[in-house]
Amino acid sequence: MSVENTIREKLTAQFQPHVLNIENESHMHSSGRGSESHFKVTLVTSHFENMRTVARHRAIYSCLAYELEHGVHALALHTYTLSEWDEINGVVPKSPNCTGVGQ
Repeated sequence: MSVENTIREKLTAQFQPHVLNIENESHMHSSGRGSESHFKVTLVTSHFENMRTVARHRAIYSCLAYELEHGVHALALHTYTLSEWDEINGVVPKSPNCTGVGQ
């Protein structure tokens, strides 16, 4: 199973998301195409009600501890409650280009 699919399964089981989008952004970094080391995760769930951003991120890091210790180098996390998601009209910030690509 791909790392991306493993991440999807674990986050779905842990958070029962309303929205879950996982983008493999490894090609934007020095790891190159075909790698599974950099991911952008957008997660919308009622589990984040009354949680600060740091607590949300810690919960995801805990859920994905194995992956983070075995090859996943970076997670760009965008975490929202349903009301927060509605407020931003489902628009997630774009990821910046890695300064190390092509150098």
